[in-house]
Amino acid sequence: MLEYARWKYLLVAAVLLLAMLFALPNVFGEDPALQVERKDHNPVTLEASRAVESFLTQRHIRVDRSYIDGGRLMVRFANVPDQLAARDAVNEQYADIYRTALSFAPRTPELLRTLGLRPMPLGLDLRGGLYLLYQVDVGAAVSQALEGYAQDARRALAGANVAVKDVTTVAVGSERPNAVRVVLPPEADVNAARSALTQPLAGLTVATESLASGSALTGVLTPAQIRERQDYAIQQNITTLRNRVNELGVSEPIVQRQGVDRINVQLPGVQNSAEVKDILGRVATLEFRLEDMQNNAYEAQQLGRAPLGSKLYTHTRFGRPVLLKREVIATGDQLTNATTGQSQEGPAVNIKLDARAGESMLKTTRANLNKRMAVVLIEKRREVSEVGGRKVNREVTDEEVINDATIRGIFSNNFQITGLAAGEARELALLLRSGSLAIPLYPIEERAVGPSLGRDNIDKGVTALIVGMAGVFLFMAIYYRTFGLVADLVLLANVVLLTALLSMMRASLSLPGIAGIILTVGMAVDANVLIYERIREEIRKGVSPQAAIRAGFEKAFSAIADSNITTLIAGLVLWVFGTGPIRGFAVVLTLGIATSMFTSLMGSRALLTLMYGGRRKIARLSI
Repeated sequence: MLEYARWKYLLVAAVLLLAMLFALPNVFGEDPALQVERKDHNPVTLEASRAVESFLTQRHIRVDRSYIDGGRLMVRFANVPDQLAARDAVNEQYADIYRTALSFAPRTPELLRTLGLRPMPLGLDLRGGLYLLYQVDVGAAVSQALEGYAQDARRALAGANVAVKDVTTVAVGSERPNAVRVVLPPEADVNAARSALTQPLAGLTVATESLASGSALTGVLTPAQIRERQDYAIQQNITTLRNRVNELGVSEPIVQRQGVDRINVQLPGVQNSAEVKDILGRVATLEFRLEDMQNNAYEAQQLGRAPLGSKLYTHTRFGRPVLLKREVIATGDQLTNATTGQSQEGPAVNIKLDARAGESMLKTTRANLNKRMAVVLIEKRREVSEVGGRKVNREVTDEEVINDATIRGIFSNNFQITGLAAGEARELALLLRSGSLAIPLYPIEERAVGPSLGRDNIDKGVTALIVGMAGVFLFMAIYYRTFGLVADLVLLANVVLLTALLSMMRASLSLPGIAGIILTVGMAVDANVLIYERIREEIRKGVSPQAAIRAGFEKAFSAIADSNITTLIAGLVLWVFGTGPIRGFAVVLTLGIATSMFTSLMGSRALLTLMYGGRRKIARLSI
């Protein structure tokens, strides 16, 4: 007698029903859409959505449907021209309230959306969008680390009352700076200086040198420390780019490292590339410095140099030069939040610092009441200039004093930056909130993938999947008869289950992913072939049909498990270490192995037991 545990029937039925439910949103397709989000990050209300829809109707722009999703308004259109016209109209009318992004919205019914069911996201090669490749200036990561060591060294020496002539970054056995050199006057105590530098230069190899002007202590970064700093900076840039993409409301972005010093950014569905590129690539941060009240900025400008311990800034919002002390109180890297707001002087950016920067700000404001403190906005960019008939890339750093105010009270980690226009305040808050780039990066490749190309890729991929599955289905039905039809149903269930898992995990489907599905179908049928051939062998031995079915599943299990586990290991390795298309293929392959094991071993056995199990007498099998 052939039997199967009841709980296994229930498990198979429950899994398949859930799979069909989660895979269902992929059936409905998608339309061009406009994503509308409030710039103050408050959710869009139902009244506001109606007002936007009414405004578009007045502009004779046909809205197919609109709904609120995650606090954002999604407005669907029948075609791309209406989508573009709506974007221009909303940007013109509601420039101060809303931020818009071109996107695609699924036609999923409201009931499924309420349940949180969504179709699987499509990759750049299927949906269309923007591909950006950035070159990271890894040398700047080392320079920043050295500047940090140099600043810490100045503080430590000043705190220990050790005289110092200069603290600079130098190159020791390298083309680029890789060391900090502390130059001491002839009368300085070298041992006291070395003792004071133990903590600030911890981890560096410190050596004593004799110079014509006196002694010097040089701390050198090891090659391992340089690589570690570069890797850390690139990872920080990846995190910042992801945050900026999220702030812009782009859905399902891919931001990942490529090679040693490059980052590629894939933004499926993005069509307004100018705004995205401007925000993503900006290297902007802040510095808070005290103003030098003892020296004259105009005299320093005429002389062309600043007094010792100060720095001259000629690019300011208030139209006059200003001298600021070199000591930095806090930087944009120490921000924990930045939001737009209003003050008595107009638009403002509300700043919140971390504990360390808050403590530094508290000490500074307590000791410098009624003195002036300035905010410096620092931006880096790359310019192409012609030198000797050749085009040369050079890095340009723009430093602008955007605020210079008198310290009227004591504060620590919460305060405001004023003196900005409304648009500048919003953009500065976005850049600071998403984090400053640890090191500069420069675009070296930009590629726009059109929606029509993506649609063509989808059509070809789906056609290949249908033709491949149809061939497998036909072969199985002819060669294994009724058992072949069972295998076809199991293969179909496997595809549904795999689609459901991709939708649940929000894993992007790309062209390599479609190839992975086709490969999974081919591998899934192998398990059925192994089982059916075992059943045939048992029948040839004279075993009863029901016993042959049971023996076929039991004896084929080890071979199926061994072959799938080895492939699973390869898929997991590609998933962990692969990037881009390779990882997309690996995700589908790994999930497909898991689903094919379930459907082939449990699903097909449950179905065959229903057909041939129980106490009925079976004379022969249609296999």
